[in-house]
Amino acid sequence: MKLKGKKIGVLMESDFYEHEIWYYHYRFPEEGAELNFLTRLWGQRYLTFKGHEYHAPFEVNKSFETIDDNELATYSAIIVPSAMVSDRLRYTDDVNKMPPAVDFLKRAFANKNILKGIICHGLWLTSPAASELVKGRRLTCHNNLHGDAINYGAIYVDEDVVVDGDLVTGRSGGHAHLFAKKIIEILSEK
Repeated sequence: MKLKGKKIGVLMESDFYEHEIWYYHYRFPEEGAELNFLTRLWGQRYLTFKGHEYHAPFEVNKSFETIDDNELATYSAIIVPSAMVSDRLRYTDDVNKMPPAVDFLKRAFANKNILKGIICHGLWLTSPAASELVKGRRLTCHNNLHGDAINYGAIYVDEDVVVDGDLVTGRSGGHAHLFAKKIIEILSEK
C-alpha cells in the first residue's frame, strides 16, 4: 500500500483511451490511493463519457470547477491523460477567457506539493498557458506533438517517461504503465 493516504485526480472527457483509464482505475487504488476522476460537469450531477476505441462508457460525478485551493491542496497528484481528453477539456465558451480546465491546471501547477502528470496528447491542455506551465521544462509527449512542445518553449526529451521536478510526462497512452509506475514511485517517497 505505497500510496495509502494519497489522493490522485485524473481529468476526464470523451474519447479517452480505455486501456490507460482502466489501468489507472485499478492500479492507483491497488496501492491504497484515493482516486477521483474530474471533469467539467456543465451543471449536471454526472456525465457519462465514451472511450475512443471501444466506446466503453465511463461515468464521472466530480467537477474540477468546484474544487477550491484548499481542497486542491489535498491532492497528491493531478493527471492529464492521453487521447482527445485534453482537446475537449480546453474548450471555452469565450475565446477571450481561459478554459476552466486550464485554470484548474494552472492552480495545480502553482502548488509545488502536487505532482503533475501529463501523458501523450494531454500536453494540449497546457497550450493556452504554456509559457507559464511548461516553458523551459524537460518533458516528453506523443511524437505528433514534438513540434508543439518545442513551440511551447519546452525542452523535449526523447524518452518514454521524463521527470522534471513536480512534472512527470509520458510519451503515449501505451506507456501508461511506465508513467503510473513513476508516479507511484515518486508519491511513495513523499
